[in-house]
Amino acid sequence: MVKAFSYGTGSFEIASFLQFHKIDWLAVAYTDEAVELRKSGINTPIMVMNAEENSMEELIQYNLEPVIFSFRLLESVDGYLKKDGIQQFAVHLEIETGMHRLGFEQREIPQLIRYLKESPCKVQSVFTHLAASEESQHDAFTMEQVSLFKEVVAQLRNGLPYPFLIHIANSAAIIRFPDLQFDMVRLGIGLYGIDSASTHRLVLQEVAELKTTIAQIKKLHPGETVGYNRKGIAMGNMTIATVRIGYADGYPRSLANGAGKMLVRGRLSPTIGNICMDMTMIDITGIEDVREGEEVIVFGKNLSVEQVAHWANTNPYEILSGVAQRVKRIYYED
Repeated sequence: MVKAFSYGTGSFEIASFLQFHKIDWLAVAYTDEAVELRKSGINTPIMVMNAEENSMEELIQYNLEPVIFSFRLLESVDGYLKKDGIQQFAVHLEIETGMHRLGFEQREIPQLIRYLKESPCKVQSVFTHLAASEESQHDAFTMEQVSLFKEVVAQLRNGLPYPFLIHIANSAAIIRFPDLQFDMVRLGIGLYGIDSASTHRLVLQEVAELKTTIAQIKKLHPGETVGYNRKGIAMGNMTIATVRIGYADGYPRSLANGAGKMLVRGRLSPTIGNICMDMTMIDITGIEDVREGEEVIVFGKNLSVEQVAHWANTNPYEILSGVAQRVKRIYYED
């Protein structure tokens, strides 16, 4: 999964790395994401999870494979293909089994089979999305989803005159349910070193580190305030540092006033005052010899994305994918 700018880590760079290692498919959410990858030189098959009806020209031009999840979308794709005389157009089918987001329901499968038999589309794979595979308390529901998916797959295999692949496992399911790996798995957040499974069975290495630098250091006296709306208040003599990151860079405003912390010389330094658009102030009182221009760790070694997400009352997905594209990416290869 390389959608959302590869979870904030850089679309082309991650896709190129995966292509080098001969991954079978890449997947993005929207057509324009896939078009950018093609323009950058990625030729691996790309699945578009939420293609729109008006993107057919780009899907064909750039050899992209849309996920079909409704009759409305199927009819639109079909009509375009027949108008242009295109046959054997690769698509993927999403089945609704309990996520209640996208997908064909089981009652629609007989009609879907009849339609596909006359369609210029050719199904490459059939899949569903597990709603809570990372949480053990929902394992019974997960198994209900699996059972329903298998029933639908059996119907489709009996009805379609050609074989297709099936897949159900996301990152958590790969870890927790190895028997559900089927023909393919969809590796998402796990690719970036985050174990989303409640059991945390794997020790993964987070791939991304977010760093910034100190723009200025100030000394405060008791009662002086920090930032917009004077939300930060010095309770005593303090030393604060203004660092070059803000909510426009993806550092959440919810981490204001001590909710979030950054690493300065290996020590946790809490935020003080509101998070600004481009800057954040942190309390570095008691950390010796800190200098302007010095490096600050927002997340990375010794301060995980998961910890920052916990402070922000969100998940690592949002923290990673929220890092703005204006933030410079540097890639290292061991």
